[in-house]
Amino acid sequence: MPTLTAAQRRERDRAAYDAFLAACPARQLLDRIGDKWVSLLMAALSDGPMRYAELGRKVAGISEKMLTQTLRGLERDGLVTRTITPSVPVRVDYALTPLGESLGSVVRELKHWADTHMGAIAAARDAYDTRTPDA
Repeated sequence: MPTLTAAQRRERDRAAYDAFLAACPARQLLDRIGDKWVSLLMAALSDGPMRYAELGRKVAGISEKMLTQTLRGLERDGLVTRTITPSVPVRVDYALTPLGESLGSVVRELKHWADTHMGAIAAARDAYDTRTPDA
């Protein structure tokens, strides 16, 4: 294997985390974060720890299967912790980790932006639909 110069190593390392490349790990993370259930659950958990059923009620429309899968993925990524308290029935709480909290603040801001600008987006859609009959 040939020896790389420092500039070649820097270029190789920079390309390794270029989200515009299909195989980039950062792109895989952006795909997960961009999932609607992930962003909604992260925003919900940014208010503090919640039980599974509370999350299901808070995030309207999510199925139990998607809730479970999404929480497992977030736990695997180190964004959410799952705490089991032995009781009858067993209590399971989910909370953001410090890493999750750092992302949670970004997701919360994105949710706030969407809530604030939805009227303008709806007006833009209506205007587009009016001038583009095939839309």
